[in-house]
Amino acid sequence: MPRTIYYTATTLDGYIATVDHSLDWLLSRHNEDDGPAGYTDFISNIGALAMGAHTYEWILAHEQGAWTYTQPTWVFTHRELPRVDGDVRLTAADVAQVHAEMTAAAAGKDLWVVGGGDLAGQFADRGLLDELVVSIAPVTLGAGAPLLPRRLELALTEVARNGEFAVARYDVVR
Repeated sequence: MPRTIYYTATTLDGYIATVDHSLDWLLSRHNEDDGPAGYTDFISNIGALAMGAHTYEWILAHEQGAWTYTQPTWVFTHRELPRVDGDVRLTAADVAQVHAEMTAAAAGKDLWVVGGGDLAGQFADRGLLDELVVSIAPVTLGAGAPLLPRRLELALTEVARNGEFAVARYDVVR
């Protein structure tokens, strides 16, 4: 059975983006794509993605409109967003409905909740989030978009260092 994973980075004080949705803090830090809990192994096991509108817009702005993901991607939004070449599906549907569509499209591979924290929380609220993989950067912001604005019980399953990041893997306790 595929797992639904919130794989993200956070600042030491628990923010995934600044107040104005910037990730510049993340890009200033070193980690290895092939290191512990690195992106290369992770993405190879992903069959479908879910992300919020701000994450989608940030990717478009920083990739000059290019879409680099090959997996089908659902973008949760209540407004019009630019379209890209690629399998991107804009939706305002409930996460449970979309989760079923993602699972079918993933063909046995895992599902990635890319961001934001509230979207990951919606999956958790519906009992659909299985795991968190959080890379913790040695940066504080003081304010911004929280990592996961929900109460959630977790069980630590792995800890590693990847470059400047402490990486923690957690299972969601149901």
